[in-house]
Amino acid sequence: MNDGSPIADVVGRMQQRLDELPEEVAHRRYFLSTYLRTTQAVGKAIDDARFEDPDWVELWDVKFAELYLQAHDADLAPRPWRLAFEASPELPALGHVLLGINAHVNYDLPQALLEVISDEDFLDPALMNQRRRDHERIDGVLSARVAAEDEELAATGVRSLLDRVLTPLNRLSSQRFLRESRQKVWHNTTELQRARVAGSYEKRLAELEVLSAAKVADLLRPGQVLLRLAVTGFGVTLPPL
Repeated sequence: MNDGSPIADVVGRMQQRLDELPEEVAHRRYFLSTYLRTTQAVGKAIDDARFEDPDWVELWDVKFAELYLQAHDADLAPRPWRLAFEASPELPALGHVLLGINAHVNYDLPQALLEVISDEDFLDPALMNQRRRDHERIDGVLSARVAAEDEELAATGVRSLLDRVLTPLNRLSSQRFLRESRQKVWHNTTELQRARVAGSYEKRLAELEVLSAAKVADLLRPGQVLLRLAVTGFGVTLPPL
């Protein structure tokens, strides 16, 4: 990640918020630190020429991060973020990370994609195929981070014997549900774009907010959440208009 790049700038802003987190919201550090490292990994993937259109991916990634920073700084964030931010500080670190991923991927990511894909772009099949391929290449970046992030989370607390035994399955489950949720994100992006053209974008976005907020109950259910998500799915799906 090049110093002075837009991604380096947004990483610096994330680090500033991490450094300045008040004690009463210290539990936010679990998602924020995970997201910061992931954003650095995307920046490195851009530098390593892993995308067909690196300039577009960089712009998209910065727009995506801006949505998180806006929610973090807001007095009244969208409901998926409010539920994540207001979760009990006693929740395990993994729980806080999953709540953040839910808000940021299921709710924010389609919005970020629409900020960098115009209605005219949607009419160009070749361009949209390229955008989709670069969108899918992010899966490789995320999958490569799963083991390292699992170790970061393990360092935040004591793991049971069962958790240690299930670690390989949990890592495979994480890779699977991240890929599944990203596929649903692309579907939701196309649904929101149709709504944008039809003049009903805000209504459809409100539906996505409700769906993403409703996912929280599943994430907080007792049990082996990663294994369950690998079976039931992590993403949410907007119904057709």
